[in-house]
Amino acid sequence: MAKVWSKRFDNTLNPFIEKFNASIGFDSKLILEDLDCSIAHAKMLGKTQVLSSSETLQIINGLETIKVEYLEGKFFPSPPAEDIHYCIEEKLISLIGATGKKLHTGRSRNDQVGTDIRLWLRKEIDNLEIIITDLQKSLLNLAKSNIYTLIPGYTHMQRAQPLSLAHHLLAYLEMFQRDRDRFKEVRSRVNTSPLGAAALAGTKIKIDRNFTALELGFEKIYKNSIDAVSDRDFCIEFVSASALLMSHLSKISEEIILWVTDEFSFAKLTDKCATGSSLMPQKKNPDVPELIRGKTGRVYGHLQALLTMVKGVPLAYNKDFQEDKEPIFDTAETISSCIQAMTILLNEGLEFNMKNLSNSVENDFSNATDLADYLVGKQVPFRTAYQVVGEMVKYCLERKILFKNLKIDEFKKFHPEFDEDVFVDLEPVNVVKSRTSEGGTGFSQVEKEVKNWQKKLLS
Repeated sequence: MAKVWSKRFDNTLNPFIEKFNASIGFDSKLILEDLDCSIAHAKMLGKTQVLSSSETLQIINGLETIKVEYLEGKFFPSPPAEDIHYCIEEKLISLIGATGKKLHTGRSRNDQVGTDIRLWLRKEIDNLEIIITDLQKSLLNLAKSNIYTLIPGYTHMQRAQPLSLAHHLLAYLEMFQRDRDRFKEVRSRVNTSPLGAAALAGTKIKIDRNFTALELGFEKIYKNSIDAVSDRDFCIEFVSASALLMSHLSKISEEIILWVTDEFSFAKLTDKCATGSSLMPQKKNPDVPELIRGKTGRVYGHLQALLTMVKGVPLAYNKDFQEDKEPIFDTAETISSCIQAMTILLNEGLEFNMKNLSNSVENDFSNATDLADYLVGKQVPFRTAYQVVGEMVKYCLERKILFKNLKIDEFKKFHPEFDEDVFVDLEPVNVVKSRTSEGGTGFSQVEKEVKNWQKKLLS
């Protein structure tokens, strides 16, 4: 296959350099976007009378034929074509003859590929909106069933205060909402058309950039042709938002991995989402959350690669930008599969151990703050109450007992304001119930948030 620029050169490319230079091995993923881009461009050339109506129709019909052949598995973009854009152009020329050579009028591969990537990424972000929402619904369903289930809350991986399990799960729902919001913001910047910027300086050909933007569903066009072909901020923003999403998936994965250990035993894995060991018959391994945790580094690496790619490149388009596609292709595929795997895990693969969860909040000092707050309610200054309870913790640890094992006379030795009602305040269920500040873990607050999320996600 002759190169589009072959008449300028006396010799052909070294075969290794030809392969090194080519992008057809991965940018063929953009075939449908490239066809849509070319159809819109052809329509615009017809509208502005750069092409005759018959030429326009011939080109559009040829491109539609290529699309049908591809979808039916009859057209396979592959080497020796250098990239998907030239591959389609060569195919078009073979179908309709010399008229096909007019398609590229008024554009460059620089603005063409920029348009294709944005069209592809826009669809991916729209799909992410759907599957992240599904993940949130899974968390919401679990939360609805576990408003009154208690779980230890941790800071510094040390027992802190008991929580409603629903409250714990709703924290992740909030994180994934921020992820959805970030992707929407990224989409707004993806949805800008570079088509018509040509190589870097625009074109003297009579074109209508707003027409092609409208045809392709873009909200606006780039106002500067140099920026249009050199901007890859949107790629970095997409992978950055994806990296944050993966950090949230990795965080909940880590917790699940801990919860299903014998040491925690807060939950167990079902057979639908666990594997066994090739050697140890007793094992049930949390492969799904471990894989998600591992794949997080993969997305972080893509973000670093893209940031490095754009660092220090002069305006305008540079071949470095060929390296933008594989990171965003792989990132989109990775986060999509991880979101769906986590959704299945939450729906089908995890069963909470209610007995162990209940026992876990009965046998520690995570109600210590409530003991201090009890004294505050009796008009004791908080810092004084804090020191009193600290002494009580030390006293109990030395005797290997808990607050609930103390007699009321022992309480009064530490402070006279203690009374029999202190035992009610120390019950874990009452500890959680009392946290009624807005956004707190109190059951009334959690019920309110569950209802709010139902309206948001199920309306």
